[in-house]
Amino acid sequence: MNSLIFVASFFARYSRPLRSQFSLCCCKRFSQPFSKETGCSMTFAAYIPPQVAAAADGDTSKKFPVLYWLSGLTCTEKNFIEKSGFQRFAAEAGIVVIGPDTSPRGCNIEGEEDAYDFGTGAGFYVDATEEKWKKNYRMYSYVTKELPVVVAANFPVDPSRQSIFGHSAGGHGALICFLKNPGQYRSVSAFAPISNPSVAPWGIKAFTGYLGSNQDAWKQYDATHLIGQYTGEKVEILIDQGGADDNKANQLLPQNFEEAAKIAGHPLRYRDQEGYDHGYYFVASFIGDHFKHHAKFLA
Repeated sequence: MNSLIFVASFFARYSRPLRSQFSLCCCKRFSQPFSKETGCSMTFAAYIPPQVAAAADGDTSKKFPVLYWLSGLTCTEKNFIEKSGFQRFAAEAGIVVIGPDTSPRGCNIEGEEDAYDFGTGAGFYVDATEEKWKKNYRMYSYVTKELPVVVAANFPVDPSRQSIFGHSAGGHGALICFLKNPGQYRSVSAFAPISNPSVAPWGIKAFTGYLGSNQDAWKQYDATHLIGQYTGEKVEILIDQGGADDNKANQLLPQNFEEAAKIAGHPLRYRDQEGYDHGYYFVASFIGDHFKHHAKFLA
């Protein structure tokens, strides 16, 4: 049977509580009608490798590893599935991939559409505490608590074999989700993450707006601070950074995280990729290495 037919049959059986729309290859976009964490509907992309769909066809007891991808500022759940070329590597490794949207949408909050780096498309993977935002902008809890439950209920994934990675603000999100939840994720990696947001313009703006002016509260969402407090197994973190990325020096600050990891004795494989900028050509060039990294831990 054609692999896409397997996938179509699989999706029809496993995902009835969710509204869905086919995208590329064996990817599908899902709409969660209501999220208790964000107070609105949420969308996410799911990729089921053909052999996973085939193996699960007719046997719902079979479970497979899952890798969560977090995208950066301005992105939706579509950017990664359309631009990164990850599908081949996910298929080779037999890993289910889930990519949520980057923020709540359509919450009718004054100012949520005013800037590319705050509000819609820029949830920054925190749980807001400021009155205006705290009801809806709870992307940290959505990603780490609610979404895995939804995924486990609708797809043949093994919650004990999950990992996380991301790009830019999503790389920041992946690092903090891993570091704040020892044992929940088996591994983490990032492309050009905002590594020390408490002292970066993007991070300062987001943290001030969502969390208020108390900078001590910001540290709970700053990977450079969190790595020294991490109590879980110190598995190697993989970070790729474009050497020609204009954001490297003032927004991403990878050297700060690298130094903090060294002090904490946490293994870090940091690779500065000469000539690459901040875009998806960079991600697509090294996405295969990141799947190999996670596959070691998800086996």
